[in-house]
Amino acid sequence: MTDIGPNAMGERPPDYRAPQAESLLRQAIEIVETARPMPLSASSMINKEEVLALLQASVQGLPEELRAARWLLKERDDFLAKVQTEGDQIITTARARAEQMVQRTELVKTAEERARRVVAQAEDKARELKLETEDWCDQKLGAMEIVLDRTMRTVASGRTRLQGAKLPGADSGEAVPEIVEPDGFFDQDDG
Repeated sequence: MTDIGPNAMGERPPDYRAPQAESLLRQAIEIVETARPMPLSASSMINKEEVLALLQASVQGLPEELRAARWLLKERDDFLAKVQTEGDQIITTARARAEQMVQRTELVKTAEERARRVVAQAEDKARELKLETEDWCDQKLGAMEIVLDRTMRTVASGRTRLQGAKLPGADSGEAVPEIVEPDGFFDQDDG
């Protein structure tokens, strides 16, 4: 491919022939301007072959750079169209990807909110079960305390009976504690 403009030194390439083409076109203009006018008409008579030869020589004298420039312009237009199409595709893909990311973000937010609600409900249920369990244990321990208290009194009373003749204070006139028999030996099944 040849240079379109001056090279780095500011010189034109050696096959640059614009002045020759320009002089041929000026000759054609001069032929038309000096042509004999036809009587009673605005038309002029010119030598058709002479003018055609000058115009063909002018076309052949046009520098190669003009043809290369036309080809480059066409290539540039094709390239710009291709780049525009690719750019539009990239933008479309990016928009679709961004939309997917937004949807995923919304799904994640929804899932996180649902997870927070489930955890909060589970914590509430656990707190409720803990309180119920503590109440149940407290009730059972209270009942067991009553049974153990009665059992202790029964054991103490039984020991006192076993020691019956050796009661301290039996000689001194102290009152011997009365043995109270509970209604049932173990009443934890009652309540």
